[in-house]
Amino acid sequence: QVQLVESGGGSAQSGGSLRLSCAASGYTYSSYCMGWFRQAPGKEREGVAGIHSDGSFTYYADSVKGRFTISRDNAKNTLYLQMNSLKPEDTAMYYCAASFGRKWWLLVPHEYNFWGQGTQVTVSS
Repeated sequence: QVQLVESGGGSAQSGGSLRLSCAASGYTYSSYCMGWFRQAPGKEREGVAGIHSDGSFTYYADSVKGRFTISRDNAKNTLYLQMNSLKPEDTAMYYCAASFGRKWWLLVPHEYNFWGQGTQVTVSS
């Protein structure tokens, strides 16, 4: 079955960096688009970044443009999110997700089919 396992979360100071990873298994990873989402307490889950199956296209939420970079290594079945210049408002549970559809770039949860369990990111000021 499809499994997505996130890692790399933790605590950081404002202005610091973290790198999240997502290990995928149970399907042909290189054939599907991927995304990162986040959800803070009391808020809806929001799309952060998405990447095409071959890595040729990426999309970002305005709130993270210029600070976060999504990438993937199809040889390792792994998705990454490099987060720089972190802000307290980046504090959330971060999830990776796989999209088997064509509208992955919309970065909306209902366009993604499979989800990981999440990894917590906490940024202090």
